[in-house]
Amino acid sequence: MTVRRPFAWLACAVLASASLVATGAQASAADEYAGAANRHAGSQIALHEGVHGQPRPAARMAGEQLLGHDVSGWQGDVDWPSAREGGARFVYVKATEGTGYRNDHFAQQYNGSYEVGMLRGAYHFARPDVSGGAEQAEYFVAGGGGWSPDGRTLPGALDMEYNPHGDACYGKSPAQLVAWIKAFSDTYTRSTGVAPVIYTSTSWWQRCTGGSAAFGDTNPLWLARYAPEIGPLPPGWGTHTIWQFSDSGRLPGDQNYFNGAAEQLLRLATG
Repeated sequence: MTVRRPFAWLACAVLASASLVATGAQASAADEYAGAANRHAGSQIALHEGVHGQPRPAARMAGEQLLGHDVSGWQGDVDWPSAREGGARFVYVKATEGTGYRNDHFAQQYNGSYEVGMLRGAYHFARPDVSGGAEQAEYFVAGGGGWSPDGRTLPGALDMEYNPHGDACYGKSPAQLVAWIKAFSDTYTRSTGVAPVIYTSTSWWQRCTGGSAAFGDTNPLWLARYAPEIGPLPPGWGTHTIWQFSDSGRLPGDQNYFNGAAEQLLRLATG
């Protein structure tokens, strides 16, 4: 005679349900970072705002500028001697995104640029939709985004741009986003001793922070605009520190100009 064990069947059902929930959670986490390896500073800005040409000679010669670039996992291992010979004086390397992605090529990119004499810094692709600003700052620092007063390391940068997975402003109000950026900036500053550079576009900043002027006195500006002129700056900043002027060029990754001479770039690196 077969003895039925209803509680055994119930236990199996509970375990199966828990397994499905866990699998679903893993899939959801993977979906949150789909494409992160290919995402780079400006990838969403180019998509939303377009590319409108290269800087005019007058824009390039308005003052002393130094050529640099930024790279991510999309570039893979970089030929750093060639980049240096191509005119690169500094580079920013994507280290992390949100609290669930680290660049597999970070060590080669970050250390390789240092070895050929370039100044280098790390950047974090912000994801206010997945976790808080303080938490992401801690993840960034732990993932290589720290700073040291060696005269060769640029302050870490916070990449604020369009949400790659939905609402441009990550489903947050301007006040919420400003608070998120402040939490990241304050946490990073306490951890490293320097304020992070803020990377953004004027259009995104106006739309998603409501044109906040809260960071111009504390955080250097890295502005993205793919056009002949840099155009208007976001409120609060009287000048830019870096201009990302193209998403392609003779250097690997995106092309940038530092707004100043070599001694000013060194000053940024020394805090």
